[in-house]
Amino acid sequence: MQRQGKVILVGAGPGDPDLLTLKAVKAIAGADVLLVDDLVNPEILQHAQEGARIIHVGKRGGCQSTSQEFIQRLMVQEAQGGQCVVRLKGGDPYLFGRGGEEREYLRETGVAVEMVPGITSGMAAAASIGIAATHRDYSQGVIFVTGHGKSNAAQANWQALAASGMTLVIYMGVARCRQLQRSLLDAGMAGSMPVAVIQSATLASQAHLLTCLDRLPHDLQESGLGSPSIIVIGDVVRCADAFAHIDIDLDKLQQALA
Repeated sequence: MQRQGKVILVGAGPGDPDLLTLKAVKAIAGADVLLVDDLVNPEILQHAQEGARIIHVGKRGGCQSTSQEFIQRLMVQEAQGGQCVVRLKGGDPYLFGRGGEEREYLRETGVAVEMVPGITSGMAAAASIGIAATHRDYSQGVIFVTGHGKSNAAQANWQALAASGMTLVIYMGVARCRQLQRSLLDAGMAGSMPVAVIQSATLASQAHLLTCLDRLPHDLQESGLGSPSIIVIGDVVRCADAFAHIDIDLDKLQQALA
């Protein structure tokens, strides 16, 4: 009798293999098939058992990607064939990782599905340069938002976000940073608001930029940073380890934030 297969949606964390959870390692080690997203560090695959099939199904904004429909059909096909399938995603599957869509699809087709959370890149990126996203001297909350909505109708309400006074952690926002800047300035956010951009968070290649909203597009272009990057906007950026050394008018900034 053929064993019953299943799918486990596993968060691979922000990049550093040491930031995998123990539960994620166990799931990877027990998988017959691994469907691996583009942002997953290849070193993580060392935990896979010998003989496991590893299928790369890269998904990157602005790049040629495996279609979501194909990935979902492949998961169902393998699970219905009795395989233990691990869908390995960067960060956390339920935070801009389409984990919710995939879980819904799998349940509708009768496939057993489990979920293993991962450390999301937004929190890891901020923490990696000394930013506490909810430092109570500066912010009473944090909002995770994508800079790349599913459609024009699904774009964020930047006016409401600017008025919230909370830390904004923006995923997939580098390509649209000029539009993001304009939307926030039009919504009343101060041009002196501190901004951090962190690329390849937690990896040896990590690099970052500290600037302010007025200068974000110019400084980002000059820095050479690109995707994958996280943008953090808010007073908490003042907690960054190197904030005192950024090339902006700190006196003007401090007056604006007073």
